[in-house]
Amino acid sequence: MTRRPAIVAVDGGGSKVDVALLRRDGTVLGATRVRLGDLDGRTWFIAPQIPEDHLMPVGLAIAEAARQAGVDPQRGPIADLGVFCLAGADLPADDRRLVRWIRSNRWCEREVLRNDTFAVLRAGTDRPWGVGVVCGYGTNCSAVAPDGRITRFPAIGLISGDWGGGGELGGVAAWHAVRSEDGRGRKTLLEHTVPAYFGLKRPRQLMEAIYFERIDEQRLAELAPVLFRAAIEGDEVAREVVDRQADEIVLMAATAIRRLRMQRLDVDVVLGGGIFRSSDPAFFDRIEAGLRRVAPEVRVNVLTAPPVVGAALMGLDRLDAPRPAHARVRAALTHERLGAETLRRKER
Repeated sequence: MTRRPAIVAVDGGGSKVDVALLRRDGTVLGATRVRLGDLDGRTWFIAPQIPEDHLMPVGLAIAEAARQAGVDPQRGPIADLGVFCLAGADLPADDRRLVRWIRSNRWCEREVLRNDTFAVLRAGTDRPWGVGVVCGYGTNCSAVAPDGRITRFPAIGLISGDWGGGGELGGVAAWHAVRSEDGRGRKTLLEHTVPAYFGLKRPRQLMEAIYFERIDEQRLAELAPVLFRAAIEGDEVAREVVDRQADEIVLMAATAIRRLRMQRLDVDVVLGGGIFRSSDPAFFDRIEAGLRRVAPEVRVNVLTAPPVVGAALMGLDRLDAPRPAHARVRAALTHERLGAETLRRKER
């Protein structure tokens, strides 16, 4: 009989869920990635009440990781400790609802629930404290002080003071493209590159395609790389938008640093999410310079590991696992492994 794993680590974002099952010594027994589109109508091991659609893959991912570990997912709990870093855990009311949902599935004996920014933070530093900033479709930030104090932002859109991320940047890029064409704004490369991304010639054609629902407006988020390329090529309009995004990232992280009184520490600021896959050096230079004005010893790190590594490390922190266990997790949980498991699951 397989001994029950010590930790089930979950990182659940808006488009995918990564899950790992591991022993106390950091040995990874099972790991998988499930995207929302992978469900194909399947609802394996998912409770009837699912808080949000983007959490639907959680049950499927946990069941697959359990299968790899030789554990029956239907006979919970499958792990002693569950660390769930989930998008949508923004307000205390969200936390209470999500905890009830987690417990209803009996995945673990006890659970830790955090926003997905905490996974980004822990994955990008060797310390259990620092600042994590996520900039993907939207933006969010959380921070942990050396003494364990926590601060975070609600990050539920404009109504909570948010600005930025692909959803915002893509819409602004299209806005500038239209105004460049019709004369209400300055001329910009975006007038040509924005519609060209969708196979169109003019911004007006893109506007009409979205208005008549031939193109989903949500796809404007795909334009963020187009915006960054224009900025790199010297387009002033695009550069101003990119600079505003950098300044917003600095503002969030600096506010978190001040709240936790970490200005004099060599605090790690971990940047995770699709926007940080940009190759624009000026963008990152502006972020680092802005943060150094607040915390001169700050260390800015762009996350390269999967955030589920952070969820796993948070579990090991809770269990007071030795340092070799942390190293073992980092070596085993890679994007390549998670991607390979996704492919194998589709082939079965």
